[in-house]
Amino acid sequence: MESIEAFLKEHKIDEVECLVPDMAGIARGKILPAGKFVRGMRGNGLRIPEGVFIQTVNGRYPDDEDGVISPALQDVYLLPDPNTIRLVPWYSEPTAQVICDAFFLEGGPVDISARHLLRRILALYDEQGWKPIVAPELEFFLVDVNTDPDYPLVPPIGRNGRRETSRQAFGVDAVNEFDPLFEDVYDYCEAQNLDVDTLTHEAGAAQIEMNFNHGDPLEIADQAFLFKRTVREAGLRHSVYATFMAKPMQDEPGSSMHIHQSLLSTETGRNLFSQRNGKDTKLFHHYIAGLQKHLPAMMPLLAPNVNSYRRLIPDSDAPINTHWGYDNRTVGLRVPHSDAAGRRVENRLAGADANPYLAIAASLACGYLGMTLKQKPRSPVEGSAYRLAHTLPRTLYDALSRFNGTRAIKPILGQQFIDAVTIVKEAELLAYQKVISSWEREHLLLNV
Repeated sequence: MESIEAFLKEHKIDEVECLVPDMAGIARGKILPAGKFVRGMRGNGLRIPEGVFIQTVNGRYPDDEDGVISPALQDVYLLPDPNTIRLVPWYSEPTAQVICDAFFLEGGPVDISARHLLRRILALYDEQGWKPIVAPELEFFLVDVNTDPDYPLVPPIGRNGRRETSRQAFGVDAVNEFDPLFEDVYDYCEAQNLDVDTLTHEAGAAQIEMNFNHGDPLEIADQAFLFKRTVREAGLRHSVYATFMAKPMQDEPGSSMHIHQSLLSTETGRNLFSQRNGKDTKLFHHYIAGLQKHLPAMMPLLAPNVNSYRRLIPDSDAPINTHWGYDNRTVGLRVPHSDAAGRRVENRLAGADANPYLAIAASLACGYLGMTLKQKPRSPVEGSAYRLAHTLPRTLYDALSRFNGTRAIKPILGQQFIDAVTIVKEAELLAYQKVISSWEREHLLLNV
């Protein structure tokens, strides 16, 4: 932990934010004066209730009749990861942030934490001499400040004084309508060493995509976790909301988190998905087969909210099945054209609302199963995959049923983690079912 203390001294840090991602990818934790943080770090004094890891997206705690966590609601301690210490660039006072792992006081990691699950999957790869590489693409909408949730969201007013109403996919001038906001985003990302790359306007009104450069899955998940927080903060400073909801606006496309994945040999550094002559390897096809077969059961980790399934409809720039194809954006699994070193597959199923740790872990877990079980993929699709059957879950209810009923994923995720996801999502579904929507009032109130 000496490197953390050196960082705090070098930057004259006053306060430290100890961050831990919960099930939804929300930053939980605590803020401490720098001196108290150092003392707590040295003596396992950075503590937080274990229940944080089963807190629902609406801030409640589910009934835990099966004992997913200790009935004593015990504390766990946070161990800061020295590789994640960064400045918080939008505060006037020198403030640091650090992502933490959670451990029980008697020893051992908290099994149901999102970061631990990704570490668990990466350890399986390491045992095989494999090093996965990922690069996510995150989409989000800019919308006007909306203080009444009963009112629909609308695009914000840009520099020209008008709201964007027409589709402006890849429009450079459309992005520049909010240039001051994105200047802040880039400045904040640079200050935090977030390795973002391309900025493009997507198909929706005021919908933006930012891509990350490829890298180690845990490091990239950390960056995506911090990036969401960064974009929301930049938006607020320009009186705009930035939202990563999967489907925030009616009649607009949804927002995704496409995950590009490749595989290197830890011994040679060579891309194991491509032969030297540029052709696919059998291992690559096994990986794709694992994604095809097991991703539908992993959907609570890729599409974790009731709103997520509004995105997964035909002809909406989102997949409805797990077919694969070469440079085909209608399939769930796209293989971009590349040279041998860049051979990869793009998982297009995950929504922008997914916890990046869990979405990446789920995708890698499915690929791992395909490779170790030597599964075979279906033939690649040519033309539109929307003409083929809708095989992904259509609701979170359906997704949870598959999640709990698929034997193959239980050993790799762990039963306790599956139980934790299930009780959290069932609690959120119950809360959702209690809400009466404006559609119901409009069409049912006086007609039925």
